[in-house]
Amino acid sequence: MSEPVSDPFVWRTRQAPSLEEMEVLADEVMERLPAHFRRLIAGVVIRVEDFPEDDVLEELEAETPFDLLGLFQGVGLAQDDAVAQTGRLPNMIFLYRRPILDYWAEHEETLGHVVAHVLVHEIGHHFGLSDDDMERIEAEVAP
Repeated sequence: MSEPVSDPFVWRTRQAPSLEEMEVLADEVMERLPAHFRRLIAGVVIRVEDFPEDDVLEELEAETPFDLLGLFQGVGLAQDDAVAQTGRLPNMIFLYRRPILDYWAEHEETLGHVVAHVLVHEIGHHFGLSDDDMERIEAEVAP
């Protein structure tokens, strides 16, 4: 739980972070990942978008665009050797700004913690990590 803001009016001039600001936050989380993970995901592209594309929502049977905070798209390390390299798009992690902000507004966590949670969870799909592994890594990198 965070400390109460001493000046409740400080929020009058604040705006929700932009796509670019959310990317900076994600980059900061990435920099705090253990070095061996950073080396293994060096080719993974991280993108921040407002919402998932409609085809992604349909494929994942999401009820609303706010149901999905992030997505790993590509070939995980466990399957990497079995897939031909020719014409393959890079592995990507998408962070969806508006659903993340909505989640943040409804919970008592910092925005940095929410972004770290989503990013580590999506990286976990790339590595095939267990929930316990992801929780341990998240505890190390969350601001």
